[in-house]
Amino acid sequence: MAQILDGAIVRDKIFSDLKPRIKKLTRPPGLAVVLVGHNPASEIYVRNKIKACADLGIYSEKITPPSTISTAELLAIIEGLNADPAIDGILVQMPLPKQVDSRGVLEAVSANKDADGFHPLNVGHLVAGRPAPRACTPAGVIELLKFYQIKMDGRRAVVLGRSDIVGKPMALMLLRENATVTICHSGTSNLIEECRRADILVAAMGKPAFLTNDYIAPGATVIDVGTSRITDRDEAARLGKGAEFDRRGWVLVGDVNPLEVATRAAAYTPVPGGVGPLTIAMLMANTVALAETHQEIGLAADEHS
Repeated sequence: MAQILDGAIVRDKIFSDLKPRIKKLTRPPGLAVVLVGHNPASEIYVRNKIKACADLGIYSEKITPPSTISTAELLAIIEGLNADPAIDGILVQMPLPKQVDSRGVLEAVSANKDADGFHPLNVGHLVAGRPAPRACTPAGVIELLKFYQIKMDGRRAVVLGRSDIVGKPMALMLLRENATVTICHSGTSNLIEECRRADILVAAMGKPAFLTNDYIAPGATVIDVGTSRITDRDEAARLGKGAEFDRRGWVLVGDVNPLEVATRAAAYTPVPGGVGPLTIAMLMANTVALAETHQEIGLAADEHS
């Protein structure tokens, strides 16, 4: 049987390691979350982030402007948070309403308060191998692989998906661990062949249960980043989740067929419960690291004043 890579265990270890670092700070780290409008999925994500802050002793602030907000109004909120000394990290929950310039808003977040690791300056630091906040989901995947002692050095890794949030930073982080990395996407020829070469296969496409055994090399490690909600009972049953559907009226599945991966891979992340808990864990880790940096800068400024 394939080994199930449980993200909750790794999250708990990350939280445990963060607590003594938080106690050493002269004030609690501060995280501001900006949630525009009323997207149900986003509201759940934000609730979980705020809960994690409370569990760790991180000060959190939730700003909830209406869905009618303009780009200028949202930029003014970001500017205020950039200037607030109690806030170390800022997270703008995506997606934003259509009338808002999402890229402009994300880039307005100060690079030294970028809890998500999305700012172009921090992406550049990632490319250059310099310390900076890292995109939370791929950073969590790296922590998961290290926790379970899955070798990356010298292994062939294939990343399915080229998004700025997961695919591209995932490839860079695996490259930093000395993996040989291939990025595949909708335009890739011979996709099955490329995937079957992978020792480590990371699926981040957003296509429910797309990857079957045909794509997975026997003994590979499969990391499933996708999360899709299935509301069709027959589809849920086909994926082995009929009983769960009957209880809830819906089920979550990843990009990998959950029945087939278990018989083919050496190890894999389930959906839910695999990568998901680690995204929030790495958001907390980024916030604490930013707070430590801000404290060092403050102490250095005091010495020179």
